[in-house]
Amino acid sequence: MRVAVAMEGNVVSEHFGHCERFCLADIDNCQITNLQVIDNPGHVPGFLPEFLAGKGVNCVITGGIGAKAVQLFNQNNIAVISGARGTDQEVLNKYLKGELHSTGSICTEHMHAGECGGHK
Repeated sequence: MRVAVAMEGNVVSEHFGHCERFCLADIDNCQITNLQVIDNPGHVPGFLPEFLAGKGVNCVITGGIGAKAVQLFNQNNIAVISGARGTDQEVLNKYLKGELHSTGSICTEHMHAGECGGHK
């Protein structure tokens, strides 16, 4: 399994499509077997779900994300966990322990980063 965490600096991004990078974690038997960081190639509507599917991603973790993006990820058989907070290591550890659950945090405005994550 491969999980992609949307990152802004060293914390989970509040705005998925405009994150700086993705932390990709390969998980086998509840252990991280490989960790790599890739830059976000850019925010083009509909692109990132296919891009990450091409990287073998099965699940994305983010702070906030748009409803259309969630739909596109689901169409690519990629689960979405939104409303996550913390560093990549913190959220990945919670994920491995089964303690990370989606809050269903959906962005409705894409004008300003930081407005998402259910804190409008």
